[in-house]
Amino acid sequence: MAELKLSESRDLTRIERIGAHSHIRGLGLDSSLEPRAVSEGMVGQTAARKAAGVILQMIKEGKIAGRAVLLAGQPGTGKTAIAMGMAKSLGLETPFAMIAGSELFSLEMSKTEALMQAFRKAIGVRIKEETEVIEGEVVEVQIDRPAVAGAASKTGKLTLKTTEMETVYDLGAKMIEALGKEKVTSGDVIAIDKASGKITKLGRSFSRSRDFDATGPQLKFVQCPDGELQKRKEVVHCVTLHEIDVINSRTQGFLALFTGDTGEIRAEVREQINTKVAEWREEGKAEIVPGVLFIDEVHMLDIECFSFLNRALENEMAPILVVATNRGITTIRGTNYKSPHGIPIDLLDRLLIISTQPYTEDEIRQILDIRCQEEEVEMSEGAKHLLTKIGVETSLRYSIHLITAAALACQKRKGKIVELEDINRVYHLFLDVKRSTQYLMEYQNQYMFSETGEGEEDEATAMVS
Repeated sequence: MAELKLSESRDLTRIERIGAHSHIRGLGLDSSLEPRAVSEGMVGQTAARKAAGVILQMIKEGKIAGRAVLLAGQPGTGKTAIAMGMAKSLGLETPFAMIAGSELFSLEMSKTEALMQAFRKAIGVRIKEETEVIEGEVVEVQIDRPAVAGAASKTGKLTLKTTEMETVYDLGAKMIEALGKEKVTSGDVIAIDKASGKITKLGRSFSRSRDFDATGPQLKFVQCPDGELQKRKEVVHCVTLHEIDVINSRTQGFLALFTGDTGEIRAEVREQINTKVAEWREEGKAEIVPGVLFIDEVHMLDIECFSFLNRALENEMAPILVVATNRGITTIRGTNYKSPHGIPIDLLDRLLIISTQPYTEDEIRQILDIRCQEEEVEMSEGAKHLLTKIGVETSLRYSIHLITAAALACQKRKGKIVELEDINRVYHLFLDVKRSTQYLMEYQNQYMFSETGEGEEDEATAMVS
């Protein structure tokens, strides 16, 4: 029987997947919206980044709604990177929904319904409500456990204080369980929501800061609350219109938010929700936060989707639409007509177009440096120079793919730093588009369904017989 290796078990929570754009932290602009050369993972594309920064500022100030922006450029010029930078710069409060153009055709619902759901995901509602909260520093937690198990439920007392008063509360079984879950001890500052009974640990009191010699980095010290224990607090919830739609649609219920299988939502439900949200806005209970909907590969949409987008952008509750494409003059899907970027002229007229330029050799080098750092690969100067040359000759994406492959080749020869020989080895192992096409041209006759093959008809008849 094979021996079980315990050393191979790894802490799964610490594994972080490195994605194509995981190095991007923002747009890399200064306070006056001027792009820095290299910042927040962004390199080059100064004009496009500045334009995106202006759009971003308008979104933050709420001065732009129902507008659409087109990021147009050759493949591998950082269109998706700019969109990701916008998403990171907006922060968590502003909704950012991201879909690919081809996604709409593979869902089990109509194209327009899928687009509508994507639109609603990109519109946030900030709902304000007042709740009663008990907030104070824990003086003592006393829990009486019954001597015989199961004879009676646990009971206990909780002593809370502020700078002005101190009160003892009797605890039921549910509250004892909640306190245990939060690991509340004397000296903690806690807040208890009276309506739901939810306990939130705010931190430890400054008066207890000398209790322990060593404390964890996540431990936060706070002042003991002043005033009365019981306070009325304004709580702000941020939800999207799509989440409200799903919760209120009778067919699925809120569990569909976790499964993702929302199905089609009736128009009447949406109308009622729009009316209710409009009422809350007038009463000052809620405010609308128009977010961003990013559609990548927008040329994959057909004429029906483009017509729907035209209409949806005129709606008063429309998000900012950011679309990206790498096509030139091409056929509009669903028609025989050609148009720039495969988008109808009437929709193109509504778009603010931001174009991206190919990266220079220096910029490719800087991007490769950032990716090496992100993927934790040490590489010699000569290897980086060769990889830059490969990036210029072939494509940036191909040279980025070679980083991890070269690191594995280096690991195989038990080296610490990736050298020229590793890059050379993986360059010959993995073909780029140009070399692959050249290989196909040479051996085209040996492939199936070859356009220039001569013996196709004989093969076809042999297979049929």
